[in-house]
Amino acid sequence: MEEKLLVFASGDAEGGGSGFQELVENSRSGILQAKIVAVVSNHKNGGVAQKAKNMGIQFLHFPGPFTADAYQQIWHGFGQPWVALSGWIKFVKGLPVRDVLNIHPAPLPGFGGQSWYGHSVHERVITAFKADEITNSAVCMHFVTEKYDDPSVLFFKYPILIRTDDDADSLGKRVNKIEHGWQSVITDLVVTRQIRFQEGAVIVPDWYKKMPFCPDNCQAYPKK
Repeated sequence: MEEKLLVFASGDAEGGGSGFQELVENSRSGILQAKIVAVVSNHKNGGVAQKAKNMGIQFLHFPGPFTADAYQQIWHGFGQPWVALSGWIKFVKGLPVRDVLNIHPAPLPGFGGQSWYGHSVHERVITAFKADEITNSAVCMHFVTEKYDDPSVLFFKYPILIRTDDDADSLGKRVNKIEHGWQSVITDLVVTRQIRFQEGAVIVPDWYKKMPFCPDNCQAYPKK
């Protein structure tokens, strides 16, 4: 049975939704083994809505309130699919941790939380770099709990070296490129249950545990 994926992507009034578009295109090329059933945005006529129209994907405007009941109603309405947050800036609550994944454009822990989104994320990372606090940014993916950008449920952390001549714009472009390159690949490992949240822990295959982008908190499948 084909897996179903519901995407939440805020974008803005004029643009955004590039991660959503990559997910759709990769689902159609076979990289992501799931059907994108719809995309949800809090901007009624923004960039996400336009991309959905261009690609023939059902669009749902979700202006709030962003309550557990509201999220559950949307989720149940689409048959309880997997949920991918791709630039969704609202707090998600009321959905099973095992079914919801988020991508974050900065290192976790330390560079996440309620106000960590958009261009300001890269500005804060550059500030930390100039203060000799960090050398890398990162693209992270994690399951979604009741804590913003919860590092305890990370399953992907791809380091991105910060260059001495970087500013927020140049760093943001490189981070975005890595996001686009890896989001569908890692999402596929989740929807095919090779990466999963089980009994309060992130479980990954033995081979994944050996990858440099696998966070230390992950536990390998029991060896047979």
